[in-house]
Amino acid sequence: MVSRIKTVAFQGVDAVPVDVQVQIGPGAHAFTIVGLPDKAVGESRERVRAALVASGLALPAKRITINLAPADLPKEGSHYDLPIALGLMAAMGALPADQLQDYMVLGELALDGTVAPVAGVLPAAMAASGSGLGLICPARSGPEAAWAGEDVTILAPVSLIGLANHFKGTQILSRPEARMHKPATDLPDLADIKGQQMAKRALEIAAAGGHNLLMVGPPGSGKSMLASRLPSILPPLSPKELLDVSMVQSIAGTLSDGQLTDRRPFRAPHHSASMAALVGGGLRTRPGEISLAHNGVLFLDELPEFTPQVLDSLRQPLETGETSIARANYRVTYPARVQLVAAMNPCRCGYAGEPGHSCKRGPRCASDYQARVSGPFMDRIDIRIEVPAVTASDLVRSEKAEQSATVADRVAAARDRQKARFEALGIPDCRTNAQCPPARIEDVINLDQAAADLLQEAADKMQLSARGYHRVLKVARSIADLDGDPGVNRLHLAESLSYRALENTGTKAF
Repeated sequence: MVSRIKTVAFQGVDAVPVDVQVQIGPGAHAFTIVGLPDKAVGESRERVRAALVASGLALPAKRITINLAPADLPKEGSHYDLPIALGLMAAMGALPADQLQDYMVLGELALDGTVAPVAGVLPAAMAASGSGLGLICPARSGPEAAWAGEDVTILAPVSLIGLANHFKGTQILSRPEARMHKPATDLPDLADIKGQQMAKRALEIAAAGGHNLLMVGPPGSGKSMLASRLPSILPPLSPKELLDVSMVQSIAGTLSDGQLTDRRPFRAPHHSASMAALVGGGLRTRPGEISLAHNGVLFLDELPEFTPQVLDSLRQPLETGETSIARANYRVTYPARVQLVAAMNPCRCGYAGEPGHSCKRGPRCASDYQARVSGPFMDRIDIRIEVPAVTASDLVRSEKAEQSATVADRVAAARDRQKARFEALGIPDCRTNAQCPPARIEDVINLDQAAADLLQEAADKMQLSARGYHRVLKVARSIADLDGDPGVNRLHLAESLSYRALENTGTKAF
């Protein structure tokens, strides 16, 4: 007799159906798993055997064969434990095989028979919903699975015994409820930063339009403090964005107790991060930091300290909004639409251009340090500002600065204008000015003649690339949205150009 249980394998954020086929037949006592299992799947035989014994069942002294079909698809992870165990129980007659056909199953088994949480429950629940099936998953992952919809039947047992009792009718498993994290109330506030008015203005513009931002300044000038306060002025995730972010977090196993949050991700990897850690990949093809920051912020502190090859690997994801990991035996795509925020010192010693300081190595100290960041990477940064050292008068000033809540209201109003504009143009998937396709920029800018003349002159003098030209227009559009203006005038464009001019400031910064 062959029993069949449905489960999934993960390719990126997609759940691919897998058929777990269990056969108990005559022959020498053996327990074999076939179908390209990895080490974790191969070891499931011992976890399943111990969990069944703890549940009061013993495997028969026969030949047991587990086939994970399709056989040419690699199987990774520990979530195959529960479907294998249920397939064995169905083959032994301990569970009704016909009732299990209506469910997709995933979960890891502990040696005492309890069901441990696994990664990828939300994509599996979405796949089950699309196939018209129910889902059996660990109890701690139940709130995560519940977000797939009310029409999906979800069983979230604590143990194998509890699931068996449910199918026998002696115990009823209630449907788990979808849960959200409480809104964060302890985010760092912009009011904590004294001085740096220009930097705060640039941060607000970057938040309003979703623009990439680079801050250059000496140590202790407040670059990291400014970046850490960006989440406090960003609007919460929309329902679609929330689902996209949660799918990636589910695959990565970073959802806490299955609870979702509408707070935008903020990822700040150390500069020693490898290419696989930042972009994704590795032995099990996990999402990298840029995908974990999808629809949020990727903060790269000490930018030139990152390996140049690692930084250049971000160029394509920053442009396309997704990262494709291609290897000899697989190709996986993860979403990676992020707002990049970077901070750096102007030179290795950190004080190039500061009054009263001179580098021992002269101008080469700054030029060599800045050369670690390539020109094509810099071309993808919309706003570049200098963050000078804070003066003593700024620090002793007693009045409070503007709070994040006030700035967040202006940012939300600007984003609402962008959303309405893009919906009217028939491109609702575009939510911020930074995401606007180049072919549609002219439709959203509405330059007056004075601004057009200034743009022509500046483009020639600053030698803007085509990408730089479009990004100047996008930033100008965001400035106009903050002001509530339907068109972009000369002042908006001049401010936008000033944020692009940092590369022409000699040894101080690019």
